[in-house]
Amino acid sequence: MSNKIEDLEIYVLSDNLSNKIWSKVITWDYFAKDTVGKQLVRSADSISENIAEGFGRYHYKENKNFCYFSRGSIIETKGWLNKSKVRGLISAEEYASFISELETIHHKLNIYIKYIGRKIIEQPNNDAVQ
Repeated sequence: MSNKIEDLEIYVLSDNLSNKIWSKVITWDYFAKDTVGKQLVRSADSISENIAEGFGRYHYKENKNFCYFSRGSIIETKGWLNKSKVRGLISAEEYASFISELETIHHKLNIYIKYIGRKIIEQPNNDAVQ
């Protein structure tokens, strides 16, 4: 496995999505940004940043735990996107596109978590090297 977070596909995908969400939210009026927007951006940013933090720990068990936090942020982001759609802040098409990207990220994150789990089993007494 690479030592650079930028080489981890799940990180790149989630970082790109959070930047797309930021670009959308920044166009909203003050009230929408201050209420739904901040929460949506924070939850979307949290997906990639928890992946990065776990990756940087260099311990498989800690990495796996941060991936679980990231998975929770995926679900939270879906909820904020739904509120955004219902409240007319994003179109049905934008909603579908964001959700599709989140589903891909969710799927790939689950694969990454399984990979980390195998590494824990392979090295039960030495989980410090990625």
